[in-house]
Amino acid sequence: MPEATGNSTRVRDAVTGLSIAGLMLPEGIAYAQIAVLAPGRALIAAVAGGLAYALIGRSRFAVVSPTSSAAAILAASLASLPGDAAMREAAATALVAIVGLLFLGFALFRLGSLASFISRPVLHGFAFGLALTIIIGQLPKLTGVGAASGPIWTKLAALAATAPQWHVASLLLGAGALAALLALRRLPQVPAALVVILGGIALDRFADLDALGIATAGKITLELPRFAMSANLPDWMLLVELAAPIALILFAESWGTMRALALKHGDRIAANRELGALGAANLAAAAVQGMPVGAGFSAGSANEAAGAASRLSAAVGAAALLLLALFAGEWIARIPEPILAAVVIAALTHALSPMPFARLFRINRDQGTALAAAAGVLAFGVLDGMLVAVALSIANLLYDLAHPSISELGRVGDSHDFVDIARHKEARALPGLAIFRPNAPLIFANAESVLFAIAERALKRDAHCVVLSLEESNDLDSTAADALGEFSSQLDKAGRHVILARVHDRVREVLDKDGLDNLAAGSTFSVADAAALAEKESR
Repeated sequence: MPEATGNSTRVRDAVTGLSIAGLMLPEGIAYAQIAVLAPGRALIAAVAGGLAYALIGRSRFAVVSPTSSAAAILAASLASLPGDAAMREAAATALVAIVGLLFLGFALFRLGSLASFISRPVLHGFAFGLALTIIIGQLPKLTGVGAASGPIWTKLAALAATAPQWHVASLLLGAGALAALLALRRLPQVPAALVVILGGIALDRFADLDALGIATAGKITLELPRFAMSANLPDWMLLVELAAPIALILFAESWGTMRALALKHGDRIAANRELGALGAANLAAAAVQGMPVGAGFSAGSANEAAGAASRLSAAVGAAALLLLALFAGEWIARIPEPILAAVVIAALTHALSPMPFARLFRINRDQGTALAAAAGVLAFGVLDGMLVAVALSIANLLYDLAHPSISELGRVGDSHDFVDIARHKEARALPGLAIFRPNAPLIFANAESVLFAIAERALKRDAHCVVLSLEESNDLDSTAADALGEFSSQLDKAGRHVILARVHDRVREVLDKDGLDNLAAGSTFSVADAAALAEKESR
């Protein structure tokens, strides 16, 4: 019976893989167009990268293949490089290899938490701006007119100016395909992209779309371009700089997808192992001169919805994609470009959902940061917008650390509980005692300003003793230790005795070694103990 169940699971995974290949094919071709590279590079990258990940990775839902965000950043990176088309082709391969090496380096040094440097609000904002940028870039393919270069408002103005020349047949076909893709989302078991693509190929066969002026994808080949990157140091150093944003967004996007699906199903995955697996996948993609690969949200969600039970589904999908590219090239060449544009737009509509922004406004947290990240992509472009997003995340972190809130604590009834007086009406301050808590660790960036503010507030209280709760500080740097000594000395001179409460062992060690052993010796493990000690000393 268990053997039969295992066989049934493998069959289901194989069928799921075939349906996933139907999604990977049109998305791969479309993402190659975004990166301004040959479609064959995206397809071979999905094959090599997907198989490499299946051997090493642990997410049963992840489908490792080119993603829209990485394709957009790759396009911006290549556009910034000098040289002809052949040099940019070689540079693309080098960038993929460097991305793979960066992933392996991050895994080696156990930097799986690196993705956290792009906060979720920033990632939502970046994804929104990126999706809007890519969708606007696909509109000329829907309307059958030439695409303009420059910022998105320039592209939109040019598109509006050419409205009289819009190709009606292309527009109707693309709009119909997009409507079908969105409608088929209600049937997650149906490979919507594959159904629409097959419909487009059939339509071309029977209606002769060329005669109607509708462009098609053209011949797909897996021939590998010749690698000719110069080995001189400036080129490679520049490529490392350009590869870093690709690696960061790929891991943030991939880990977000893997983690969300794993949590949903109770699976366990480790960030550092997934970093290593993504590194191997990108090195495999570079070996066949493909594109950067990662675990995109749309393919992973489709794999989950189709009922994947293991990594076999993604492996079968990669193998099926290879067979399609090798033996169905003539059919693939007949895919109408408006349908490819519709596939890209449909895949990105989830990133245009206002729900993540609405949640931030509802809880009144980080909404400005998310909007700024979206505006950064729209205003500065994909590559610089990515750097703006990372800078915003780090700036937010530093600002929060440098400007922590300060709570004044009071006792709840006769209990041992001390809570923020401003938030709990039942809490009462103890006579002759002022108790404060900085709501962040004391570090060099905030210690002086925070302790200065607490001292100012303490001196306004009719209190002979000031308790400072350090529950948020697991350790102290030298600046924070200096500031604590100055804080204690200042209040002592003003006739206020300082007691440190909830002091961690590492903090005690620093105080002892820094000559502040009097503070360490008089410290307590709880605020209640500090209050009792202050009451005892006042008698």
